[in-house]
Amino acid sequence: MAYCIDTHAHIYLQEFDGDRAEMIDRSVRAGIHKIILPNIDRHSIDALLATEERYPDVCVAAMGLHPCSVKEDYEQELYVVEQWLESRSFIAVGEIGTDLYWDKTWWNQQQEAFRVQVGWAKKYGLPIIIHCRESLSQTIDMVEQLQDGSLRGVFHCFGGTVEEAERITRAGFYLGIGGIVTFRNGLQPSVLKALDLSRIVLETDSPYLTPVPHRGKRNEPAYIPLIAGRVAEVLGLEAEKVMEITTANAIELFRLAG
Repeated sequence: MAYCIDTHAHIYLQEFDGDRAEMIDRSVRAGIHKIILPNIDRHSIDALLATEERYPDVCVAAMGLHPCSVKEDYEQELYVVEQWLESRSFIAVGEIGTDLYWDKTWWNQQQEAFRVQVGWAKKYGLPIIIHCRESLSQTIDMVEQLQDGSLRGVFHCFGGTVEEAERITRAGFYLGIGGIVTFRNGLQPSVLKALDLSRIVLETDSPYLTPVPHRGKRNEPAYIPLIAGRVAEVLGLEAEKVMEITTANAIELFRLAG
């Protein structure tokens, strides 16, 4: 069985409060030996860090402010993130980025919060985990402007075009591929075939975006092999080869022990 990394999961949320230990055990038995936990906002930090503390061999925390939590008090939210980044180590700055799907009101503030957090990533030598929904092109623009050779990271839940993927990888970033690759109207095979496997990492975004055949149910890291299997099917490779390459990519990106 291939060793795998789920590079994006929110298993500290209340959806897992009833069976978190069993869910992690299922994940480990499925070969998922590391799960990266991006933060959302100040309200999620306690649960995030408690999950990491309880399962230190599997879970590693990132720290950031999610764009959907950027509101009128975003400066106070950023202050909390900054204090945590100063106080201890994290695997990445994230989840950060932009989102024009739910609410366009705070677009300027989202951009400012993104730039501030990119600055912290550079300061601490950390990768960034980027969320962008209905704002992919604009976010790539910002990354290209901010890239000074020291910035690295992943565009989480990639669902864009071949051209957008090429811009992302030229900027030195990875593409996070998750459950949408199994959706009929998700990431199209023609796009996936054009992607460079050496720039792909796998993720679930648990408890969201559950892959087929479990769509409609809660997602969990144990479903990473389903995502790898679909990628392998499209690319004409063995699933274990996809898991091997994407795991090596994740180790490189997040500077994890091999």
